Amino acid sequence: MKQPNILFLMTDQQRWDAQSHITSWVETPNMDLIASEGVSFTECVTTTPICIPARVTLATGLYPHNTHVWTNLQYTLPTTSNTWMKTLRDMGYRTSMFGKTHLHPHQGDLRDRVHLLNAWGIDDVNEIGGPRASASVMSHMTAMWEEKGLLQAYRDDYAERFRVKPHMVRPSVLPLEDYADVYVGQQAKKYLAEFDRDQPWMCWVTFGGPHEPWDAPEPYASMYAPEQMPLPVKRYESVADRPTGWLDAFMERRSPNFDPGDEAAMRANYAGNVTLIDHQIGEIIEIIKSRGEWDNTVVAFTSDHGEMNGDHGLIYKMNFLDGAVRVPLLFRTPETAQNGGVMNSHVVENCDLGPTVVDLAGGELDFSQHGVSLTDGFAGNRPTNRQDGISEFTNEVMYATEEWKCAFNRRGQLYLLFDRKSDPDESMNLAGSKEHQETEHFLRRATIERLASTQLTEPWY
Repeated sequence: MKQPNILFLMTDQQRWDAQSHITSWVETPNMDLIASEGVSFTECVTTTPICIPARVTLATGLYPHNTHVWTNLQYTLPTTSNTWMKTLRDMGYRTSMFGKTHLHPHQGDLRDRVHLLNAWGIDDVNEIGGPRASASVMSHMTAMWEEKGLLQAYRDDYAERFRVKPHMVRPSVLPLEDYADVYVGQQAKKYLAEFDRDQPWMCWVTFGGPHEPWDAPEPYASMYAPEQMPLPVKRYESVADRPTGWLDAFMERRSPNFDPGDEAAMRANYAGNVTLIDHQIGEIIEIIKSRGEWDNTVVAFTSDHGEMNGDHGLIYKMNFLDGAVRVPLLFRTPETAQNGGVMNSHVVENCDLGPTVVDLAGGELDFSQHGVSLTDGFAGNRPTNRQDGISEFTNEVMYATEEWKCAFNRRGQLYLLFDRKSDPDESMNLAGSKEHQETEHFLRRATIERLASTQLTEPWY
């Protein structure tokens, strides 16, 4: 068989449960279609619960303790970096990207930095900044906004939101057809409709939503009733004296003051943005079908991290609780389409996407990295090379199995411990309890072994 085309779909800040084959509070028929013809990894953790390091790891397969990119900073992925996108291009794919990468600083004019994406393995590029960055950076999209007289209104709206209430909920000032996620979807759709090369394609469609602010445009802003949204998870309780870490400081300094109804309104608008993106995905899929290529197309879907949306009294990400650290991970192939609909509940990482896609294309990665192919888990069994998951942020480390999740502060002290089976809402932090000392010892050893096994013995770029 000829090499399959590859559609790589990515969102920004989408929780694992913001899919209707997982939950009932949002409708995502096209994500569900991908899952119904493939496999949904329901216990996927992001390797970092914040944008830049998560995207660096997704591209390179290297963790923050390898790259030293522990949080958002002014960082540019070296042009000599090994990436799975380069591997696909070397295999004969025409590679393209539409949307947000955040692999270099969001400043200035993104159109001046196409050469960076070319060096990372992407041939055809139409890059935008994220929702916040688009108020300041220039791109083909913001240039269009400026030409239409929309850019200043967008900037004013953003400034007011973060000046008045960071979790303000109201529709975007942009018309639906000019909203960033619609722009990304339509640009990818146009590119694929006009693709006329005698080679397989890999198209990376990377939406900026449902990242905050909560500004889904109409009619999506009114699609879901706030009173029908699930209640946020209550803040966990600690059962014993324990060390403290980043999350404790985050809760103390960054917990918003919610007015009555704020969380429900946020969740309803967020759901609207997810459905908007899902509809764009549906239009892209229809183009592929109209070209007669759906039967030879691999689809991979994930997000860089989640969104708390009021859980534990928090918004945004930047922590190791499930709302921030668990993300969707879907794969659909021509083979799985015959008997798909598999739900795999074993722990995996979103950096496994690249090696899996390359494997499905008939290749393998020939450079040192830590993602693994998950193809042997497509039937629902535990993938051979993935037994657990780690996530890292601000020099802290989270370690997760199907039974337990723990996190260590930058001094190496265990300060979070959750029983994932009996307490899926993470309501009780068991760290420091005498009853779980043996569990803590076991998890500490396992985490140290995992970190030791993923050190690099040579420069990575």
